[in-house]
Amino acid sequence: MKDMCISKPFLIFYLLVLGTALGVSLSLGVFVAPVIFHADAILSGVLNHYQEGLIMTQIFVRSGYFIAFASILVLVVELYHFFVFCRDKITFFSAFGVVWMGLMFVFYYTPQIIEFQKMGESIVDNKLFQKAHFASELDFKIFVVCLTILFVRYLYRKIV
Repeated sequence: MKDMCISKPFLIFYLLVLGTALGVSLSLGVFVAPVIFHADAILSGVLNHYQEGLIMTQIFVRSGYFIAFASILVLVVELYHFFVFCRDKITFFSAFGVVWMGLMFVFYYTPQIIEFQKMGESIVDNKLFQKAHFASELDFKIFVVCLTILFVRYLYRKIV
C-alpha cells in the first residue's frame, strides 16, 4: 500500500502539518504546562495557581488556531481518502480521534475553561471546574496519542 492516494508535494505538506502539530502538542504538555504551573517556585511565589492558569489558557488559545487547522486538514484529507477508496483502518480511527479530540479541545474545552476563569480566583477550588479541567487534559492526551499514531502510520505506509 505504498500509494498514498495524494500527490507527493501534498503528502509532504500533510506530514509537515502532522509533525508540527505533534511537536506543538508535546511541547505544550511536556515543557510549557509544567513550567507555567510551577512558576511560583521559579519566581518565588509571584504568581498564584489561578494566574498561572490564565497564562496557560492564553497559550492554549493561541496554539488552538494551529490545532484547529491541523484537525480540519486531517478531516479533509481523510474524507478524500475515504471517497476515493484509499482506506486504512488504523489511519481512519486515529484520524477520527485527531479530528474529534482536537476540535473538542479547541471549540469546547478551551472556551469552557475561559468561562470558568471569568468567575474569579475561587473557581480553582470548584469541583465542576476541576472535573472540566481534568476532562480537557484527558482530551488533549488522547489527541496527542491519536496524532502520534496517525503520523507514524503515514510514515510506515510510505516507507514499507
